[in-house]
Amino acid sequence: MARGIIRHLKRMYAPKHWMLDKLRGRWAPKPSAGPHKLRECMPLIVMLRERLKYALTYREVKMIVMQRLIKVDGKVRSDMFYPAGFMDVVQIEKTKEYFRLLYNT
Repeated sequence: MARGIIRHLKRMYAPKHWMLDKLRGRWAPKPSAGPHKLRECMPLIVMLRERLKYALTYREVKMIVMQRLIKVDGKVRSDMFYPAGFMDVVQIEKTKEYFRLLYNT
């Protein structure tokens, strides 16, 4: 019998707007508890690794985030599973780039 929160998420059950490959692995990163719901957010690890291509692996994303280079809505976030949601601004200090999360319909 399971106790506590579930900390994993199968890739097949991840939200479709993350656009993850079905065959690239078994697991998907589950967002931490935060200001946005699971189905309405995108973890920073998915954004940096899959969408923006700043990193190739989990370890590289961890190094980027732990160097405190990523800001979400003006606050430094060192949790790579932080849920960035609709209309959040993600700022990358080193490259001076700003990204706003919007839905493409």
